[in-house]
Amino acid sequence: MGLRDLRVSPRRTLPARLLSFRSVRAGGPGGQNVNKVATRVVLSLDLVGSANVLGPDAIRRIRQQLANRIDAAGDLTVTCSRTRSRARNLEFAHVRLEELIGAALERTPARRPTRPTAASGRRRLDGKRRRATTKARRQRPSDD
Repeated sequence: MGLRDLRVSPRRTLPARLLSFRSVRAGGPGGQNVNKVATRVVLSLDLVGSANVLGPDAIRRIRQQLANRIDAAGDLTVTCSRTRSRARNLEFAHVRLEELIGAALERTPARRPTRPTAASGRRRLDGKRRRATTKARRQRPSDD
């Protein structure tokens, strides 16, 4: 059981030296196991050290998109208490961290603005005309 490199994209891998983990007692069902064994894993990634591998733009994107997962020390943290095994929880935490960073670094294509169709424009104006006529009929007739 130990830390391994994080593969965040096909071309980028973060070395294990930037990761740290600690085990804490997990809550929930489990009987005496919960009270005795620390199986919940808190996995942290040093974002300052990661800037050398990922670059400052990628770190900025991670800080923006994953702000709620960054602790007071500036590390990106993930917790896992899915199983009663510390080793499996650590592996699940690794996978989750890879997914989160990969999703944060994935660039979505910019939206290409489109124009409304002629038919939709006509429908909009017809609806406005109908509404105006309905409201005009509600008014009292003028004394002209």
